[in-house]
Amino acid sequence: MVTTTEPEQPDTTTATRTRPEGSDFAELSRRVVQAGLLRRRPGYYTLRIGLLAVLFGAAWTGFALLGRSWWQPVTAVVLGLLYAQIALVAHDVAHRQVFRLRRPSEAAGRIAGNLCIGMSYGWWQDKHTRHHANPNHEDLDPDVAPDILVWSTGQARQARGAARWIGGRQAYLFFPLLTLEGMNLHLSSVRALFRPAYKQRTLEAVLLGVHVAGYAAALLLVLTPVQALAFVAVHQAVFGVYLGCTFAPNHKGMPTLTAADARPDFLRRQVLTSRNVRGGRFIDVCLGGLNYQIEHHLFPSMPTPHLRRAQPIVRAYCAELGISYTESGLLSSYAQALRHLHNVGAPLRAAASS
Repeated sequence: MVTTTEPEQPDTTTATRTRPEGSDFAELSRRVVQAGLLRRRPGYYTLRIGLLAVLFGAAWTGFALLGRSWWQPVTAVVLGLLYAQIALVAHDVAHRQVFRLRRPSEAAGRIAGNLCIGMSYGWWQDKHTRHHANPNHEDLDPDVAPDILVWSTGQARQARGAARWIGGRQAYLFFPLLTLEGMNLHLSSVRALFRPAYKQRTLEAVLLGVHVAGYAAALLLVLTPVQALAFVAVHQAVFGVYLGCTFAPNHKGMPTLTAADARPDFLRRQVLTSRNVRGGRFIDVCLGGLNYQIEHHLFPSMPTPHLRRAQPIVRAYCAELGISYTESGLLSSYAQALRHLHNVGAPLRAAASS
């Protein structure tokens, strides 16, 4: 049965098999390919990337012309939004939605990630690839690895230090903590450069260095030191909150898997751990197409504008097989994610009160 409202923990055992093991996704893939939804969309990406480049240049030009003004936080907000949109383009590039070949994809990804927004393309691509292979797997998905936040009651019971204090209150602290996510992405990118097996270390370091030097020089040449600090705080906070609000609805509050669980097949692994967000074209633009998270996880190389067209095909196919297909409104998805965070933090609240 297809569900159009999201349960807290959908039943992962309800799928009814109508085909031999391993062939379910093959049939869905055949339908999607037959509909022409894996074809490249060079015109779309030329327009999207070109528009972002113009807006990015215009924002920095406006920053320079405005000068030492306390209106600069408005520019910081605009640039925070643009940084997030560039990150979403880098995401599409990494999935080979823009270029079919590896080299142009990596070149474009490093220009967008390292040079334009100061986030390591190589580090993020490795992390995101592991997430796609095992979404919401507590041992294999880096996006649900316990750190400051905990994602399951098992992780909560093992939390130590700051994570133990924050974990019990994490539903209330989630959005405030997102204001630090932009800086966290920059710091994680720099830390990744010191890993022994890191690929293209020198190139990535140079590009990140150019970004940091250019960013710092622009702020110090145009603004007073106090204005520069205010600009950085607003800019990075908007960047972090935007990205966090884009990715949070996708998997948070959906079922998590552990090494002890039976491994679902690819189709069910991707569908049952993902959530779609309903909305019109405006939501599509704001979330970079990631509101069609189920379709994106099933077909990562599918161009963003085709995800909307793939949705009815995937949803109908899931209905045929009896696989729960979860979607909700944007605000509802946040509420469900926060409710999940609050529930898994219960052991920490109980321990603190005892």
